[in-house]
Amino acid sequence: MPPTKRPIVTAATANGIKRRRAAGENVVRVGSGTGVGVGGAVRPAPVPSSSSFAAASASTTTATNQQLNDEFIRLLSNPQHKNKGIANSSLKSHFGSQYPALVPIINELTRTSRLTMSKLTSSKTGESEVYFSLLSVEEASKLRGLDASSKMVYQVIEAAGNKGIWTVDVRVQTNIQQATLTKIFKQLETRRLIKPIKAVTAKTKKLYMLYDLSPSKEITGGPWYSDYEFDHEFIAELRNFILMCIRRMNGGYGVGNGVTLKQIANKMIQANVSRIQLSLDEVSQVLQTLVLDYLVEQRGVTEGGGEALFVAAKPVTTMCDFEWWDVLSPDFHFRGIRFEDGVYLSAHEPHHHS
Repeated sequence: MPPTKRPIVTAATANGIKRRRAAGENVVRVGSGTGVGVGGAVRPAPVPSSSSFAAASASTTTATNQQLNDEFIRLLSNPQHKNKGIANSSLKSHFGSQYPALVPIINELTRTSRLTMSKLTSSKTGESEVYFSLLSVEEASKLRGLDASSKMVYQVIEAAGNKGIWTVDVRVQTNIQQATLTKIFKQLETRRLIKPIKAVTAKTKKLYMLYDLSPSKEITGGPWYSDYEFDHEFIAELRNFILMCIRRMNGGYGVGNGVTLKQIANKMIQANVSRIQLSLDEVSQVLQTLVLDYLVEQRGVTEGGGEALFVAAKPVTTMCDFEWWDVLSPDFHFRGIRFEDGVYLSAHEPHHHS
């Protein structure tokens, strides 16, 4: 049977189609979405593809990771975890079943130098545990570009604080060869992350501490040392001023009601006798040297406050009316002595022995 020819759409036929559309008969178009079919029948909605589910799942996972990241940073930013950091066991307890999801977060923060890890030994259990510490953006920028060994050395020096750490101890804790360690020290010094210092107890050895820290008094010797040498002249000036101050404020030797340590310290500040600001404890150290040399003595305490009162001691001379007498005790110059004939010499009164 010969194939039938397709009908030719004439203008009249086309007009008929237009009239049927105008009358309300719907025409189905292939490839359209949900709609109404011929005769007003509702067509079913298309089934979402597997790619749509994957996109939705990825979006949910990203939101969850962001929440974990924010919670992790908030936890480490807590002031109680600022210095020592937070233990790995505490992280497991805090995050529970979500703890494994922290691995990519920890890796990313470590990669950007925002996170440091250190191994500390617990004083209670004696076991070692990993601690995580969060660095600020400024601190992270300083460490950016350093390799793992350099970061490890930096963390060991940072943990030493303002007391510093010997180069030998750094090598023991990091287990890095001396040649490599020397290069790391130079690199960190060049970037102004650490600085070498010396201690008054061992001037030939080298200590390292963070660049922005000031050494402790145990390292520098405090105000009593200058360029790692004991400053005898400075201490002698302070002793002379304190002795003169006590004598004038009491009106002479061995007289007066006494002056307190705070009064002496205030006079030193007013006179500007020290090149550095001395604490009460440091002024007390100088004052005690005068007491031990029997140049100053304590005379009672203040009412209510209980502060010690000091006066200038009477000078000991060798003037005496006796030609000779036996020494009754090795410290007879500084204690009262009563002789067989009833004569009594109190401490600091002029007496002589032959």
